[in-house]
Amino acid sequence: MQHRRSDFPEGFEFGTATSSYQIEGHGFGGAGPTHWDTFAATPGNVVRAENGARACDHYHRYEADLDLVQAAGFDCYRFSTSWARVLPEGRGTPNPEGLDFYDRLTDAMLERGIKPCATLYHWELPAPLADLGGWTNRDIALWFADFTEVIMGRIGDRMHSVAPINEPWCVAWISHFLGLHAPGLRDIRATARAMHHVLLAHGTAIQTMRGMGMKNLGAVFNMEWPQPVDDSPEAAGAAATYDGYYNRFYLDGVFKGRYPDTVLAGMEQHLPRGWQNDFPVIDSAVDWCGINYYTRKVIAPNDGPWPSLDEVEGPLPKTFMDWEIYPEGLYRFLKRTAAEYTGDLPLIVTENGLAAPDLLQNGRVSDPGRVAFLDQHMAAIKRAIDEGVPVGGYYIWSLLDNYEWALGYEKRFGLVHVDFDSLVRTPKDSYHALARALKE
Repeated sequence: MQHRRSDFPEGFEFGTATSSYQIEGHGFGGAGPTHWDTFAATPGNVVRAENGARACDHYHRYEADLDLVQAAGFDCYRFSTSWARVLPEGRGTPNPEGLDFYDRLTDAMLERGIKPCATLYHWELPAPLADLGGWTNRDIALWFADFTEVIMGRIGDRMHSVAPINEPWCVAWISHFLGLHAPGLRDIRATARAMHHVLLAHGTAIQTMRGMGMKNLGAVFNMEWPQPVDDSPEAAGAAATYDGYYNRFYLDGVFKGRYPDTVLAGMEQHLPRGWQNDFPVIDSAVDWCGINYYTRKVIAPNDGPWPSLDEVEGPLPKTFMDWEIYPEGLYRFLKRTAAEYTGDLPLIVTENGLAAPDLLQNGRVSDPGRVAFLDQHMAAIKRAIDEGVPVGGYYIWSLLDNYEWALGYEKRFGLVHVDFDSLVRTPKDSYHALARALKE
């Protein structure tokens, strides 16, 4: 690995990230059912109908996993809390086992000198709330505020940072418009409501935590750079629409208290009544902005209904997810986000990583592609910092190979290989390369 900790400013934080349903083992500790359990149980939704019932069994193995975080030299561990583990019905009586688990997990991080960075929600909605309409129901903002108060009332005093919701685009669009994630809908009206309510829930949670005296609260957005397929005005317009519903809708809502015209053109009629009145909650002040970045998309126009575009295959090298490797996009997003949205507010690259068909051979996993990928994206971050962008951290997805949602256990993003039969962990070459880079 070409980059070292010393290449970055003093105080720059390196971390790694996971999410609850993908690693914990949702069948343990009294967790309630989620819409991902039912989505995975529906034939055709998930590879081999795999689910997160056991996952990596982080629920029982968290101390050894945190030993790996510590041994690598990471400053921060970005984890998520499971709403259904804490509140099995989504509301009502908390599950003592769930609260105790996150209590132990937090203390174990602090004992190892690791800064706990919590995300309250990473996609696993309690099934009883999905039965009530889930993210299409405005009441979810209040339900989420109650969950926020319960879980942060237990561990909030020890958090280094907290963000309410991971990747609003995934919560709303891929799940309600494309139908590829739970709840698996393909409905533009449901999508518009989910897009708005996820931001309303974000703002409500921020206000709840502010009321609890908490600090260092942020928002985390996933971003994909839209590249027009050619130089035509039609392609540029299609890319702007993609940019609108993928990137700018959520940033505009949180940082500007409005939605972009490129999205309202197709979705305003489907937004819930009175949506314009919710921005004083949605744009509640945050202390930092997180960017999850993996790839770009090449966009072509079509003659179909809004959004009237197609994603087409690009020419760049691809990861095992068939995502183009485009570090320039991360640099561009860091520059653009600071210039147009966040100003002097710290930016954190809260996720970045590569999926590869990693094989364990003779006790070793060689993954030079991942090492190169991380190096290239560190260079993009350093370039942005050198040009004055206030980037404060870089978190790698993911610590462990895990449950990759609709793709089951086939796509491996981890710095640490997991044998999903024995659950034995084996640090990959990329893990060792990073450990050397962070310590030198």
